[in-house]
Amino acid sequence: MKKKQQPVAPVQKNDVITASFEDMTHEGAGVAKVDGYALFVPYGLPGETARIKVIKTKKGYGFGRLVEKIDESSERTEPPCPIYYRCGGCQLQHMTYEGQLRFKQNQVKNAITRLGGLEKVPVHATIGMDDPWRYRNKAQVPVGSREDGHLKAGFYQQRTHRIIDMESCIIQQQSNDDAVQIVKNIADKHGIKAYDEEKHRGVLRHIVTRHARSTDELMIVLITNGEELPHKNKLIEDIHKSMPNAASIVQNINTKRTNVIFGEKTKVLAGEEYIYDHIGGVKFAISARSFYQVNPMQTKVLYEKALEYADLRGHETVIDAYCGIGTISLFLAQKAKHVYGVEIVPEAVSDAKRNARLNKMDNVTFAVGQAEEVIPWWHQANGIKPDVIVVDPPRKGCDQALLETMLAMKPEKIVYVSCNPATLARDLKILEEGGYETKEVQPVDMFPQTTHVECVTWLAKK
Repeated sequence: MKKKQQPVAPVQKNDVITASFEDMTHEGAGVAKVDGYALFVPYGLPGETARIKVIKTKKGYGFGRLVEKIDESSERTEPPCPIYYRCGGCQLQHMTYEGQLRFKQNQVKNAITRLGGLEKVPVHATIGMDDPWRYRNKAQVPVGSREDGHLKAGFYQQRTHRIIDMESCIIQQQSNDDAVQIVKNIADKHGIKAYDEEKHRGVLRHIVTRHARSTDELMIVLITNGEELPHKNKLIEDIHKSMPNAASIVQNINTKRTNVIFGEKTKVLAGEEYIYDHIGGVKFAISARSFYQVNPMQTKVLYEKALEYADLRGHETVIDAYCGIGTISLFLAQKAKHVYGVEIVPEAVSDAKRNARLNKMDNVTFAVGQAEEVIPWWHQANGIKPDVIVVDPPRKGCDQALLETMLAMKPEKIVYVSCNPATLARDLKILEEGGYETKEVQPVDMFPQTTHVECVTWLAKK
């Protein structure tokens, strides 16, 4: 039997071709077609014609580099960040903000129709920001050594572990930008050595800063390769002099050879363990390792939409199946009779309980465990039957067992908050087959200048 011949790509590595971009991938690369063969090219925009150098070819697709734009899209703009094309933090600064919002709506719409088979479900225009810059309330910046031995702090160059030294990141809140530079300079002044990941030597691995916009409190986290922090007292003194609003200075110890930023041990060097922020009328205590949304202004928009879809009148029982530190749970508890939150991370549940006490909310109950095990137990042991189930899963979407549990519980409504349109579409298909109707989907731009999109979906029992 003859072996079937593999199709030959119409382009070869190092070819320079002229082609037009027809689409964009969910990662923000332009998609050009040559005799039906797809080439993925960073920074290409639909509607543009360009000269492209072929970098790599595979059986059904290849990769290219933009050499020269022949026709430019009306949605192309000049990136304001001087290191945009070297840094991997943003992917869409070369696109107008209106174009970004349309791209994100289309991304959700395509996933819902192609992967979920839901062609008639309305996907609304993406809710964007009036000012899509300076929104991030948390900076996590790796530290390295310059050639002259002084410290540098910045972001990794795309697909490398080479640190690009930076003075400013224009999607970070200004206070975080300033804090990173101040801490870097103070550590440099006192001769604190940067961690070298190849040799596993040195002290300072990362500088993490968190800023609470509503209270103006600042948290500084120094992530070190060991317990010892040279000139610790001088370091703290200088930080307080430069930043009087540094309410919390914390050291986190990470001695592992790993890309994971945080280690297991955290200790407070000065001030409090927590800083405090508000989303809407709800107050939150934030520790060094708490999960807390990085764009609190858009988080309020997202949660208000979830609250609108839940349509609570004060008599409902609500289950929040991935409750984290209780952000959505406490938002819902303002309008519900009782909210039950479940989360697999014990530290997050401790934070959630603390946040409930902080807000004097006694109509919330939090439990540690897997949602698909805890929710049936609540039902069997306590007779709890939810009117609404809210889910806000990680990128991988809901576990199959949780989807089956939700279908068995038969709530009147499901509100699905998603950070991944592909897994959202997959899960909606299962919920539709199980007796629910997807009413509408609302994308929200939580991370301007990047390809990430969050959305809230309303499902009702058929």
